[in-house]
Amino acid sequence: MTKHLKAILMLLFFVAVMSAPLLAQENELSDNRTAVMKWSLIIGGAIIALAAAAGAFCQAKSISSACEGISRNPASAPHIRFLLIFGLVLIETLVIYTLLISIIILMVNWGKI
Repeated sequence: MTKHLKAILMLLFFVAVMSAPLLAQENELSDNRTAVMKWSLIIGGAIIALAAAAGAFCQAKSISSACEGISRNPASAPHIRFLLIFGLVLIETLVIYTLLISIIILMVNWGKI
């Protein structure tokens, strides 16, 4: 199997494992409210997973490019290092923003119904 297929299968496995408690809940609430809660949890988790995966990929790519640039021109290492750290901070803040947005989505949907 290729690396991409393994990653996709692992992602599907973890999504199935993480969503199993949602299927085991008793139906005490109305069907509409339960459905909204289930979908808001699944969508919130998917948003965080995609943001974390994209952020990790971008961070790995930027670190790789910075190491390659420093190896080609060691005299510019301080400038490259500063730009690397600045870029990593911006990438990480985007992931944190998606975390905040998904928390807001969860709380608004749960409080609305």
